[in-house]
Parts: sequence; structure tokens; C-alpha cells
Amino acid sequence: MSAVMTTSGMVDASDLGRVLPHEHVFINEMREDRAGGLLNDAALARFELEAFARAGGTTLVELTTAELTSGAAPDPRGLYGGPTASGFPDHGTRSGGNVAALTALAEQTGIRMVLGTGHYRDPYLSDDLDQASIDETAEGIVRDLVEGFPGAGVRAGIIGEVGADKWFVSAREERAIRAAARAHLKTGAAITTHASKWPVGTEVLDLLEAEGVAPERVITGHCSTIDIPDYHLDLARRGTWLQFDTIRGGVEPIVDRWVRQIMALVRAGHLDRLLLSQDVCLKSHLAVNGGCGYAYVFEQFLPLLGRAGLDDGELEQLVTTNPQRAICA
Repeated sequence: MSAVMTTSGMVDASDLGRVLPHEHVFINEMREDRAGGLLNDAALARFELEAFARAGGTTLVELTTAELTSGAAPDPRGLYGGPTASGFPDHGTRSGGNVAALTALAEQTGIRMVLGTGHYRDPYLSDDLDQASIDETAEGIVRDLVEGFPGAGVRAGIIGEVGADKWFVSAREERAIRAAARAHLKTGAAITTHASKWPVGTEVLDLLEAEGVAPERVITGHCSTIDIPDYHLDLARRGTWLQFDTIRGGVEPIVDRWVRQIMALVRAGHLDRLLLSQDVCLKSHLAVNGGCGYAYVFEQFLPLLGRAGLDDGELEQLVTTNPQRAICA
């Protein structure tokens, strides 16, 4: 039976329920968004996740990799005790406070939480990637998946998100992607990628395949940001998962575009390769600030797809069986 590692242990695919496969709860993106790029408020996070649970959500995949977790916890150095006071160093992986805070939050809300590992993209990648070999970097990812984050007693369940910042893969990003591939080959963990704004997901997938990764074990992220139907079809025909993960509401033409993109893929026979999520990562994305929160896909977007022609079984497949298959080994 297929299963995935969560903060509370291994869980069978059939017990994951409704899944958001690409989200962030505690994250520090202040390098790119100084005003709104830090999520580290535990009370707000709990409020938002409880709304997710009320909307029928069961499992959330938290993809905040090493470079985005420094300071991404209520008390990142553990100076004042409590669940984040672990005291263990990050060693090039998720910070100790981040792991501890997410584990506590999952316990408080009853949400199953799957944690990602690996190395993100430029401009966040550090000089350490240049100083270590690809295999050494891969071993760190394997450690998080097999032994657990250092000192935490919690294991990662997925590799990612890893990928490219622009319309090409930089040399440093290539090292991170190849390391992710080699870690996958040793563990079987799925890989989820960042490929936003430009059709760079094909190049990322090329690198992963060159390392021996099967496309069906790769989730190509941010397809919703690229309005190129042939790009979507190319990815689908190669067998990768197409993740429409910036489904956050907003102006009608954008929402209509997402519906059109998804329905075109369904009509082409690719319903079984599609994933939906919101990629909450900024203060403006939180429901308390007028954003999508973690329930928008379930409460507002699925009904739009229903009106576009999907039946109840197809809608449920998008948020249950598809992500269960995608993230489980």
C-alpha cells in the first residue's frame, strides 16, 4: 500500500483525505517581498488551518525548504521555551524552530502535514551548494527523509520545492535539481518543482529524467502561471503531474483562465495528471487579510469547475485520489 511520511508518522494514501499538495505555513520570503514575505504567527496559522479543516481539508503539504525557514517560526531561536525551543541547528536544512512549530501546529489542528526538503531556487540558494558536491548535497536530503531533520525526530515526506527562478535553469539551480533527483533514487520520495511565469518546467523535468527519475514521480509546479496550452499538453504527455497551485481567486479573467486551462486538459484526457493548490506564502494570501486562505480551492474553485462540466466524482478526484497518488511512494 502506498504511503507518505507526515509530522506524526507514516500515513497510508487512503487515510490522507483531501490534500493541498503545495502550500506554506511558516515561511520567510522577505528577500523578495520585504513587507509581506514573512509568515510566522502561530495563532493566525492555527486560525487559517482550522478553516481549512472545516472546508473538508485533511492533509497539507508544506514545501518551505531550507533557505526559506530561517526566522520562519514564532520563536526561531527558542529563547522563550515552548514548542519551538528545540535548540538544534539547521545544517543546511529546515531550521529547528520551523520543524517544531509546524509539528505542534499539526497536533493542535489535527491536520496531517507533510514536510518538504531540498534546496529551493535563486536568489535563495547559498554558496554551500558550490562548495559541496552534488552527491553530498543529495545525502543531506536523504538524511531528512530517512533519519529526520537533525535533532527533530521528524522526517520529511517529499522533496521540494526545487526549481528555477527565471526562464532558464542556472548552474546553481541545476546542482540543486540533480541533488534532488539523486535523493529521490535512494528514497523513492516524490519531487515537486518550482517553474513559474515561464515554461521552464520542461527543462527542469529534462534534468530530472537525465538523472533517472520517472516523470510520474515529478510534480511540475505553478502551471497556473503560464498560459501556454502546448506547454501543458507537452508536460501531460510526458507523464508528469501538472500542478495548478496559485489558485487564489482574484480578477475574473484570471480565474476564467484557470478554468479554461484545466478543462482543456480534461478534454484532452489528462484529468488523472492534474493537481490543485493555492501556494499560500505571503501575508496578503491569508483569509484574515482578504486573501484566499487554505480553503479557496475547496469552497470556491471546485464549484466553478463543476459549472464548467466536471461531475462530483471528477471534482473529488482532483483533491483526493490525484494528490494521494502524486505524493505517496
